Amino acid sequence: MLNQESLFPMPQDCNTSDDYWTPKFLFDALGIMFDLDVACPPSGPPHGTARAFYTQETDGLASDWFGNVWMNPPFSKTSPWIHKFMTHRQGICLVPFSKSAWANKLWDDAEGALMLPSTLKFDQGPIFMPVMLAAYGDNNVTALRNAGLGRVR
Repeated sequence: MLNQESLFPMPQDCNTSDDYWTPKFLFDALGIMFDLDVACPPSGPPHGTARAFYTQETDGLASDWFGNVWMNPPFSKTSPWIHKFMTHRQGICLVPFSKSAWANKLWDDAEGALMLPSTLKFDQGPIFMPVMLAAYGDNNVTALRNAGLGRVR
């Protein structure tokens, strides 16, 4: 089982209920350097997992995406992010699994999908809803399968 003891403390620039930084152990398990983090904390990728990034200020939703993307979007407004991610079709996203049309569509369309354990803790602590990883691209699906985080469909 993966060790969550090494999680980084909450960044000082965390100031809304949507600010949940991805735990380092997930990036370690995936073992991928992404080209672009499309919804990054203001101070940049806290675990050095992307070569470039967009923050709320630079608006990753309105900006052009390139290469292999990492996406952990605002959970309060996930739908437009999912649609853009599904159009881009290259990367891995961490999103809430909710009763919604976009969640069903992503689950059916993604090349790889993995429900994460209900005990998952973000850098700020646990959240109230289940989350999943979804992937497009052969290398990303392989990373999901090799991460040891659970069964990938």
